[in-house]
This record gives sequence, structure tokens and C-alpha cells, in this order.
Amino acid sequence: GKAALGAEVGVLLCDVGDAASLAAVARQTRLVLSCVGPYRFFGEPVVEACVENGTSCIDISGEPQFLEGMYLKYNEKAAEKGVYVIGSCGFDSIPADMGVLYTRDKLKGTLTAVESFLSVKSGPEGSCVHDGTWKSAVYGLADQDNLRKLRKKIGYAPVPVVGAKLKRRGLVFYNQEFKEYSIPFMGSDGSVVKRTQRYLHTELQETPVQYGAYVNIGGLGSVIKLMFAGILFLLLVKFSFGRKLLTKYPEFFSAGRFTKKGPTQKQMDGTSFTMTFFGEGYSEGQDPQNGKPNVKICTEVKGPDPGYIATPIAMVQAAVSLLEDSACLPKQGGVYSPGAAFSKTKLIDRLNKHGVEFSVISKPEV
Repeated sequence: GKAALGAEVGVLLCDVGDAASLAAVARQTRLVLSCVGPYRFFGEPVVEACVENGTSCIDISGEPQFLEGMYLKYNEKAAEKGVYVIGSCGFDSIPADMGVLYTRDKLKGTLTAVESFLSVKSGPEGSCVHDGTWKSAVYGLADQDNLRKLRKKIGYAPVPVVGAKLKRRGLVFYNQEFKEYSIPFMGSDGSVVKRTQRYLHTELQETPVQYGAYVNIGGLGSVIKLMFAGILFLLLVKFSFGRKLLTKYPEFFSAGRFTKKGPTQKQMDGTSFTMTFFGEGYSEGQDPQNGKPNVKICTEVKGPDPGYIATPIAMVQAAVSLLEDSACLPKQGGVYSPGAAFSKTKLIDRLNKHGVEFSVISKPEV
């Protein structure tokens, strides 16, 4: 019963402020790809129209409050309707979420903890990001209290710690592996991976993996610049006047990293990312509840410009997986993180063929 693709692709106009137009679009398709960020302002009407009209929906949100709010509000109804609402299917957070699962599947034994380190390289033109992402960060950080309340309301079951407890690193630390400084990654990867691990543990009785996400920032000069910018950002974000300034002048406050125009084609072509995963666990036959981890593994996900080339690749391949690998999806519809939805599908194979590559770097012996 698959709808055949027509020779012509039409253009349908709809507006997140016009529910009838969204419903009309949702009724004409099996799957909507939603790119209406910041999602906290524009995302929910799309989810609602899709769920009400029995249509699945994928987005590229990196906003935990939106993602988890949609879970609280629409998970049961989506399950009733048999539709899948899968958030964070762009650079946030497919490389991290699927990267942890890939690392787990490649380790002989039981993976219990992973740390990932993101490096972004840019060409001679430098790199920049559109200010939509900046706005999401501004409003997300300003609203941390509400995120805590939302999580209380959801009442998440705690994820058990299996194996040696993963130590949290400091706010800035020198990374021996990369010979540069690293900081915790501020995006949604940590919360998305945690939701996936909770789902796989409670629903499929799989061993949950602890996870820490970090980003490499360079030498001491970069650390000093970033600390100044970070302190200023955190101060301004607390007040509505400060938020207005930040959103009005993104280029000034981000030292040119975020602009209202976004990157040029040359900047995108010259930018790439590598996410390196260091995993540890217990060899086959070893009880993860006893003793120290005795196996390690290092894997990598790499791809083109994260925001504008890797994100559409990830989103479209997630969509193809949802449509083509439907027998491998969770039995019930609902609101899912990517790893929860796609852990049994061919998504990683599809990504590998389209330029977002997963590979094993090393498997040290026991």
C-alpha cells in the first residue's frame, strides 16, 4: 500500500499559524519533515496536525524542552494512531545517538560507558551558523527552570548505572588524546542519548550505556575567548533586555560565528565534522556489576558541514528508514528519540552510503 512517487513534485503552502492548512498537508502524505525552528515557537502545531491526521513526523530540533514536551503531550495519542514522531534527526542528535549504538554493536562484550568528542574543521573561508540556531540556544538557556519542571511532570524512571560509574569532567580540561582543550557539549545530545538508553533498557531490557558529550575547542587562546563570551552570554540570557540584545545582534555577541545570513556555499563546502567515541565495557562472560571495565573501543562518525549538509542527509535518510524499514521500527507508534526508533533499522548503512560515515578506529585488546 505504498504511495507511488509522482513525476512532478508539487508545492503546497501551509502556515504554522493556520491549523487548517497544516491539516490539509498532513492528510496528503505519510510523513512530514518539519524544519520550522526555533521549535519552541513553531514546532508544536506541525506535530499536532500530524498526530491528529495519522501522519508520521520527523524534525531536526536540538531543543530538549520542545522534544520532551512533545513526548509528554503527544506520546499516547501517537501510539493510538500508530504514527511515529521522531525528534532530533539532524546533526542534533543522530551522530551522537546512533554513534553510541554503533559503538555498542561493534564492541565484543557489554558496552557500559562512552564519551564523545566533537571536532569541527573549517576551510580558509571560516564557518558560521544561521541565527535560528542562536535563538534556540538563547531561549533554551533562559528557560532551564521550566525544563526541570517538565521532567518532573514526565516522571522519568532513573536509568541504572551498569559497570564503573562514568566520571564527569570539568568545565574546561586539556584533552591528551587530541592535544587541545575540551568543554562539555552544550547541545541536546546528552539528553537525547539518555532518553534512548532509558527506552532500550525499559522496553527491550538492553544494558544501558552511560554517556558524556564534549567538544574540542583548540588552544589556550580559544579557551580565554570562549570564557569571556560564555560569561557575557549567561549574564544577558537571564534578562529579557539581554535576550533582545543577543537575538538582535547575533554576529556581534558570537564574534561572527552566528549571522542572520547564515554561511556562504564556500564556507559550507570547506566545513566538516568528526565525532570520536571512546567506549569501555566488559568482555563476553564478564559480569559488568563486578570489577573494572576490561575492554575498550574507539569509533568515529564523520561528515560534511554539520548544520547544512550533514543535517539534511541525516534527516532524509531517517525519513527513508521510517518508510522503508517499517518492520524494524518499535511495534507501537509514539514520540521517540532517533536511537529508540531506528536501533533495529538500516539507518547507519544508509548514512554510510550518503557521506555521514561510521567506522571503528581501534579495538584495543583486553
